[in-house]
Amino acid sequence: MALAFTAPAVLAQAAPAAGLETLAIVSGEKRHLFQVEVMRTPEQRARGLMHRNYMPADRGMLFDFKRVEPVAMWMQNTFISLDMLFIRADGTIARIAERTEPLSTRTIPSGEPVLSVLEINGGVSETLGIKPGDRVEHALFKR
Repeated sequence: MALAFTAPAVLAQAAPAAGLETLAIVSGEKRHLFQVEVMRTPEQRARGLMHRNYMPADRGMLFDFKRVEPVAMWMQNTFISLDMLFIRADGTIARIAERTEPLSTRTIPSGEPVLSVLEINGGVSETLGIKPGDRVEHALFKR
């Protein structure tokens, strides 16, 4: 099981504009666009949202685990409440952990093998009506 240490948010800045990639979540007839940082290396995945206490509503962080496997995340040193969307290789959302508790050391499991996790601000999934089974569009996922 991979363990991504999704971590804090101490700086009041969001991710720099450089390096952001567009991601869409298709939920019913609606398409929600986000600009995401993609964490592709073990070092990037370990750092996660470390040193930030703010993320704009249209931003997120996409963790690429490189292979399909059960994963677990945690919120130690993370100051922002997040929604964690666990995503299968085909881009469908397997599970959503909503409004995760900042600074918690409790692990949050994927519930099944996944390729990726998308972190967005806590409560955004509910506000936009995003649910398991919805599709995430990004170059990472097979079409």
